[in-house]
Amino acid sequence: MEISRMGKEANTYIQENVEEFKEMLLSEAVNVSSKISDILMTGNIDLLKNAQRLTRYVLEQKDEELISFANQEGEAWASHSLTLSLKLEWVQAIRRTIWKFVNDLDSTKRYTDSRNDFFELEKMINDRVDQFLNTFFIKYSCYKDEMLNKQRQIVEHLSVPIIPVQEHVYVLPLIGSVDGYRIQVIAEKVLHEIAEARIQTLILDLSGIAVMEKNVIDQLDQILAGASMMGCKAVLTGLRPDLVKNMVKAGIRFENDTDIRGTLQETLKEYL
Repeated sequence: MEISRMGKEANTYIQENVEEFKEMLLSEAVNVSSKISDILMTGNIDLLKNAQRLTRYVLEQKDEELISFANQEGEAWASHSLTLSLKLEWVQAIRRTIWKFVNDLDSTKRYTDSRNDFFELEKMINDRVDQFLNTFFIKYSCYKDEMLNKQRQIVEHLSVPIIPVQEHVYVLPLIGSVDGYRIQVIAEKVLHEIAEARIQTLILDLSGIAVMEKNVIDQLDQILAGASMMGCKAVLTGLRPDLVKNMVKAGIRFENDTDIRGTLQETLKEYL
């Protein structure tokens, strides 16, 4: 038996009986069948049309097209937040429907004359369906991670508000925890704003920060050094006792022309 010929004839057989193929597919995927219109409206994804496309790629062994289609589908489902369980149910229904039609065709034309023929056919079909699923899920996951990272970057940038209080005098109040990622965002935004707004004095209020890890304290010191190199005077206010202890343990002395004041209110009175 020639697997490639069998696959092409099976695909032709399915296309000749496409309405029966669709009906069986809908009966196999009970949960999905009621949501086909919703998915079409939400993501402009035609499940029945795409099922025929996937079937053709599987049976005709069009591996490059199969992988490209899986990536396309993974991104589409992720971008519209469509449910993964529905996709899994749909693809498994496609698998079962393909096998039903292949079995019907084989019962009349006797393609599989031996066990080896059957297992070769089984490997050809199931491996490609599995390849589609694997590629789809990887793309879906990567796209979701990318979206989450972009959203996190937006949130982090919004959580670093550099506020002008007077010409060339700005305040950066920091609240909450500061991890390695956030301190990098702070560094990027601080140095950019110093250059962009020509900041001469930047007041960093740390009264909302209770604890910083040593590596974060080191990076804060580097930010202050960078600000000094750019001609900006840094003023630290609101240092809490626990944070000071950690800074002392880390050996940080802030020798980069950095002023240290008690509270933000007192500092603003002086500058305003």
